[in-house]
Parts: sequence; C-alpha cells; structure tokens
Amino acid sequence: MSEEKPTRRDILRPLHLLGIALACGVFAMIVTLVSTGAFTARVNTAIANGSYEGLTPVMLGLVVGGGAFIVTLLMLAMLILAVDPADVTKTVDRPVLYDPESDDDGTAAGDARADRTE
Repeated sequence: MSEEKPTRRDILRPLHLLGIALACGVFAMIVTLVSTGAFTARVNTAIANGSYEGLTPVMLGLVVGGGAFIVTLLMLAMLILAVDPADVTKTVDRPVLYDPESDDDGTAAGDARADRTE
C-alpha cells in the first residue's frame, strides 16, 4: 500500500459529482412540473376525480428528473475519464491554443512559417 493518504478534496469528489447531477435532475423535474401544469386547479381536480388520462404530471416529472440525473452523472463520469491525472497537477506556462514549440530558439515555429509562405 502506498503511504500517501488521499486529501479531503479527493475523497469528496464523487459527492460533488452526485450533487451536480442531482441539481440537474431537480431542475429538469421542476421545469417538467411547471410546463405540464401540475400546480393548476384544473389538472389537480382532474386527477382527484379520476378523469385524468395518461401519466400524471408528478410521475412524469419524476421520470424526466431521474433520466436527467442519470444522463448527467454518466456524462460527468465520461468527461472525468477523458482527463489524464498527470495533466491536472502540471502547470502550463504558455497559451493553451498555440502550436507546441519543439525548441527554445524557435526553429520549429520559423520552419512552419517558411513552409506557409512558399
């Protein structure tokens, strides 16, 4: 076993991901409830009388919220798998979108400029 103990940030990272996914699921559920009219008297009386056909707005909101939770959690997990752990701790001393330079004297950049002008 390694002697290096994980930091509190490393331990709580999965809880942060679950919190973000839960917030997205709750947001999708609230939007679904509001858009289906779950808080209107007409829909509530139809549900109480038993004349409401189909999936009730509350059940539809739970289905949409659960789906959004699962999709968000899977997308965040896939994005975390795409990151190399060595790149997280490495510092970047140059602009990220510039072409990589091979030498300090700039011969690679100069060769690339000469190729473009010909």
